[in-house]
Amino acid sequence: GPGLKTRAQVQQTVEDAVALGVNTLFVQAIRRGDCLCMKSGLPLITDQALEKDFDPLAVITRLAHERGLKVIAWASVTGVANAAVPSTAPGHVMKTHGPNSGAQSWLARRADGSWLEGRDGWLDAGIPGAADFMVQSVVGLVRNYPVDGLQLDRIRYPDGGNWGYDPKTLARYRAETGASGTPAASDPRWQAWKREQVTALVRRIALEVKSVRPDAWMSAATITYGAPPAPGDLAAFAKSRTMTDVAQDWPTWVQQGLIELNVPMNYKRDALPEQRAWFDGWNSFAASVRRRADGQSSALAAGTALYLNPPVQSAAQAERSVRAGLGWVGYSYRTPTLGVYEGKESPAQGRELVRGALRAKPGILPADLRWNEVAPSARGLLGRIQGAQVLGGQVVTAWQEGREVAQVRTDGNGYYGFLILPAGRTEIRVGPQRWTVTVPERGVVRVPDLLLRPLPGAAPAPALVSPVTPPAVKPK
Repeated sequence: GPGLKTRAQVQQTVEDAVALGVNTLFVQAIRRGDCLCMKSGLPLITDQALEKDFDPLAVITRLAHERGLKVIAWASVTGVANAAVPSTAPGHVMKTHGPNSGAQSWLARRADGSWLEGRDGWLDAGIPGAADFMVQSVVGLVRNYPVDGLQLDRIRYPDGGNWGYDPKTLARYRAETGASGTPAASDPRWQAWKREQVTALVRRIALEVKSVRPDAWMSAATITYGAPPAPGDLAAFAKSRTMTDVAQDWPTWVQQGLIELNVPMNYKRDALPEQRAWFDGWNSFAASVRRRADGQSSALAAGTALYLNPPVQSAAQAERSVRAGLGWVGYSYRTPTLGVYEGKESPAQGRELVRGALRAKPGILPADLRWNEVAPSARGLLGRIQGAQVLGGQVVTAWQEGREVAQVRTDGNGYYGFLILPAGRTEIRVGPQRWTVTVPERGVVRVPDLLLRPLPGAAPAPALVSPVTPPAVKPK
């Protein structure tokens, strides 16, 4: 939809945001394996409505910052295709790793080999090449644009649970777990492994982002399907569709500092009593799990579906969210009311109605709504293991003052890392070998690649061999 495709649209979007009184724009950047930008490393979107020689992300970031607004670059991470409007860019990922690429395909597949969910195609987080592509694409946004943060959307498997059956993904699962055969979609071990692939992707993105820009906010649009768990009830959350169906363990992401701003997609119709209760319940659950392992609290904003509600009900959801100590996010600029969604109002009319409804609720949008909060501290390290026959699933532990302070498993590319370690001297242990590095006060230090090989006469646990001691690296 319109809003970012011409200079005039971008100017209008910023002016509308200022008039509305909000303090942040979540700006679509990575769409489907392409970008509304020119310097991410992805191809520019192929859309006849896009103004020639125009970089939407660059221009809207500059204009928004001039008006005191923050800009969070929104990225569809795994969603890379829409069969109805395919990209025509020569270098698009669907042309190099799409459904007709044989063993080079990176698409998530069902057990029968099909890959379309409706009209959409998704990348599989369990395929190492696909994961690396997604990381580099997203990190390119903070490397090349002065955005205030990133929001990860479609950071999961598609709906339905019956996904992840690409032969490469299955081979990795068997190699790392010792399982045989093809797991059922309901197999708890299979579900847990897929969740770890998604979490590992979030971890790697966050580590890479923080190694480039320690002050950039890491955010995610998280799933809230169905009835909410009671506050703090992680056992009930583990049985939810969020965990078992789409493999998204967002309480762990918060707890480990992988995201610092959680925006649950709490898309509920406030006119329906059951959904109204679900909305408040998911807000309460999210608030109950916002504390990180290092004692800091993550930021939290209720994501609301403006397109499902009349303006008065959207304002009511915003009011309840703010009163509960949460932020509020309205989706979306293109479709700001149920009336617009149903074709009864123009987007401009809808935005004006939303503005009036929000202004009628004192306290939602005070006169000074600047967002000056600094992202919680990220202190940690990022490294990679090479040489192992199976790169994924290697256990890496971090030790300080003689005790283990964190543990993680490597991803399918051998990467590992930690984001909320205490600053100071830290030992990394892999099997019987040790490596020493200094964790900075803020930021992520990159550890040189570690080579694994079996020690003669030792147990099968991998050994670590390195010829040099890495220097301490100051955060940028």
